[in-house]
Amino acid sequence: MYDYDVILSFITAFTLTYFAIPSVIHVAKVKNLVDVPGGRHVHTEVTPSLGGFAIFAGMMFSILLWTPFAQYGGDMQYILCAFVIIFLIGAKDDIVPVAANKKLVGQIFAASILFFKAEVQITGFHGVMGVEQLPFGVMALLTIFTILVIINGFNLIDGINGLSGSIATLICGTLGIWFLLIKRYDLAIIAFSTAGAVIAFLKYNYTPAKIFMGDTGSLLIGLACAILTINFIEINNVLENQHPWKINAGPAVAFGILIFPLFDTLRVFITRALSGRSPLSPDRNHIHHLLIDTGVSHMKATTILVFVNMVFIILVFMMAQYTDTLSLLILVMSVALVMMAGLFYYVSRNRLREA
Repeated sequence: MYDYDVILSFITAFTLTYFAIPSVIHVAKVKNLVDVPGGRHVHTEVTPSLGGFAIFAGMMFSILLWTPFAQYGGDMQYILCAFVIIFLIGAKDDIVPVAANKKLVGQIFAASILFFKAEVQITGFHGVMGVEQLPFGVMALLTIFTILVIINGFNLIDGINGLSGSIATLICGTLGIWFLLIKRYDLAIIAFSTAGAVIAFLKYNYTPAKIFMGDTGSLLIGLACAILTINFIEINNVLENQHPWKINAGPAVAFGILIFPLFDTLRVFITRALSGRSPLSPDRNHIHHLLIDTGVSHMKATTILVFVNMVFIILVFMMAQYTDTLSLLILVMSVALVMMAGLFYYVSRNRLREA
């Protein structure tokens, strides 16, 4: 019934964002709201960093225009409130840098709205280690923590041209198609509106980048992916076993879909914690930085990482029907760790040669 609305949401978000970005670039240059090279930054030219403003405009306008609020308005209003909060946090940080702990407080507030009002909740482990339903307090902590990890995961991988946007498009496209197939049009519209806005942005972000998405964009797309992922796990869990689009080992499949931002974020957080630093402290230890250090270009690094994430998505969907959640999680993590070890070995050899 609403299939065409989903398609139109993609077109609307794409069109509005595509035509808004040149104006955003102009204003950013006039007001000197630009990202200056140096430090951990790998770009070499002064570049506007307000692309997230256009992404937000395209997403929000499209969601508001095409969502059938008579059917889905109850939870959607709270989801939109969370988007607005994250937009304000990102916008403030892109214009006047905000301390990491203050950004974290705002993100917790947005995540709390999603949990308590929109019922975006991880209710249990769905059979992993024999755990089904979690106590309410544990549900709240786990859900909010998961949302924070995914939001910041996209913020942390937004370090080279096209990477964060391309990964978000891949994830939103994958989950959006699934929501469309099960006729959850509200979530499909969020997914396709996000994908449409981000694809339009990527036209200006691929090398040579004319604009960056900034924290505004990376936090927004991270929040969208968090909402979609948690809903995928929970909705899939309550589908009848005979349902044609029921996915076995749903949590493991969700992890595989988000493998790059989740794995890199958890790896970096653990590495920083073990070295006695704050998990939120910046460094150049991300996978995309390691690839750049091997001498590949921004776009080659982006292509490699998007391709790897796509392979993992195919892998988890293929393997899900043959295994359970825990076994598939172990398999995904094992493959990711082996690939990470190979990358570290390659980078170390390159550095020794240069020395």
